[in-house]
Amino acid sequence: MSIDKIIVFIAGVVGIGLTYWFFLANKEKEIEVSDSVDIIVDGGYSPEAISIAKGKTTKLNFIRKDPQACLEEVVLGDFRIRKQLPLNQKITVELTPQRSGEFVYTCGMNMYHGKIIVK
Repeated sequence: MSIDKIIVFIAGVVGIGLTYWFFLANKEKEIEVSDSVDIIVDGGYSPEAISIAKGKTTKLNFIRKDPQACLEEVVLGDFRIRKQLPLNQKITVELTPQRSGEFVYTCGMNMYHGKIIVK
């Protein structure tokens, strides 16, 4: 087997491994929140998945660091909330969920996603 075929084979195996890791093995870490949480908006949402208690008021503090126009707004469709996120300012959203489940929040263009898990 020639050296160029070996290099192509190794590059292919590495590419398959990275693709698997990025799409299938990269699971979000769920953060349990009691009263409030700061969510950094910078190329997405961090933390991406939060867990809150059903029937308890929780404050979600969105702090936008990314100047992308897409991230100027956060939409919590299931809660009928839409908030503008000025750059480098803390915007607080208070939630008191009345039912359990998973609820998605997104940017204004639905390109970036986060998840609220109500238990």
